[in-house]
Amino acid sequence: MHVAIVGASGAVGQELLRTLQQRDFPVETLSLFGSARSAGRSYRFHDKEITVKELRHNDDFRNIDIAFTSAGAGTSREFADTITRHGALMIDNSSAFRMDTDVPLVVPEVNGDDALDAPRRIIGNPNCTTIQMVVALKPIHDLSPIRRVHVATYQAASGAGQSAMDELWNQYGALARGEKPVVEKFSAQLAGNVIPQIDIFTENDYTKEEMKMFHETRKIMHSDNLRVSATCVRVPVMRAHSEAIWVETESPVSVEEARRAFAQAPGVVMMDDPAARIYPMPLDLAHHDPVYIGRLRRDIACDNALTFWTVSDQIRKGAALNAVQIAEHILRNR
Repeated sequence: MHVAIVGASGAVGQELLRTLQQRDFPVETLSLFGSARSAGRSYRFHDKEITVKELRHNDDFRNIDIAFTSAGAGTSREFADTITRHGALMIDNSSAFRMDTDVPLVVPEVNGDDALDAPRRIIGNPNCTTIQMVVALKPIHDLSPIRRVHVATYQAASGAGQSAMDELWNQYGALARGEKPVVEKFSAQLAGNVIPQIDIFTENDYTKEEMKMFHETRKIMHSDNLRVSATCVRVPVMRAHSEAIWVETESPVSVEEARRAFAQAPGVVMMDDPAARIYPMPLDLAHHDPVYIGRLRRDIACDNALTFWTVSDQIRKGAALNAVQIAEHILRNR
């Protein structure tokens, strides 16, 4: 395959490079694109040094089969026609096209075949929190349709990019030196704090991040009746998101049934032995691929409901890995 990465110098772009190499994706040629600031940088892929080219409106994508784009919604909207004009398939990590009816929004473990019908040559890679959650919801949904989901997210600095990770690290350094931390990327100091806001607030007092989980989950799971209520929180963790999830199903699903379903589900790993203090934690699971599940139990506040805890690396499964898995699914089924 002739492959391109747009936004190659960013955190997700760098993870895409590693993921393509680690999974031995069939890359014949690889082209890297970025902003004028990133152009000229070089990155090693297998045994080659590849130089980043400035993303421009030209014919650079004429011979590209798949373009992984992770440079922000504005860039995706501006360059979508340039990227797809000659037939390249654009797997987009931004929010630009996720809710467009003619753009599939895909998590391969949940709705992989949706990727096989992309009339605009664009496939949406969902929001990181949505990806993690729907991978965990699918095994339960298969046992009994899910009516309602309540979720509280504990999102690492990685969700806001490399500069946000750097800011958190620098804030802890400043505190250790007795200095006042610099706040630029976040709305408040993150070190030693939690911020109950990710993205801007909408008219219903949910943030855009929370509403993404509502709309994207319904689209991915093909369920207009599903309701999702989210509270998204930024926490002082460097990498890997955590979520506490409450799920109400149409019919009762026992803990034992759910445990068996999780054990057999693709992309899921159970870590659930509370008596031995075994449960997923982001410190242990950064740079890993699966969605890890623990603290599985019956919801004592609601009939027909379960609750559990999940952890997954936002940059891997929440972004780069999911995008590559979409491409792999398409190659297996073309």
